[in-house]
Amino acid sequence: MSDTLPEIRAILEASPHAFEVMECNPDLADTAVFCERYGKAPEDSANTILVRSKTGDLKYAACVVLATHRLDVNKVVRKKLEARKVSFASAEETKELTGQEIGGVTALGLPADLPLWIDADVMARKEIILGGGNRTSKLIVDPKLLTDQPMAEVVEGLANPIALSS
Repeated sequence: MSDTLPEIRAILEASPHAFEVMECNPDLADTAVFCERYGKAPEDSANTILVRSKTGDLKYAACVVLATHRLDVNKVVRKKLEARKVSFASAEETKELTGQEIGGVTALGLPADLPLWIDADVMARKEIILGGGNRTSKLIVDPKLLTDQPMAEVVEGLANPIALSS
């Protein structure tokens, strides 16, 4: 198996769902570049994005959205996080909180008390590609694996399809 983090490997191996670990050149780990280089469909790629409150008590949540969608930060995320303002967590905050690098963040192996919100459209895919917890691997998994994670919740309308320009 590629160099996934040990805790992520353990989650995959303990799961009843099929999975594949794919090696990835770290320079090609960002979603759009990865999909183009490795011939993967963006609609099957799911990004795990850490968000944080900007006002009030500091709160975080991890959101899983398809690469073809945009996270609804200002409405859905803000309301669910119960914050007046929210933003994306920095690369440093993401690394500190999850132990994972931007370009490889995955919904697996996150802190047990971190809310994990999954856009409903992710669950409609047959399989999805997630980061491997680092920039050198990707995980191809059944999206049902996400709902087995602590604090996981499927959220209708968490993200919206990105309008394609003509």
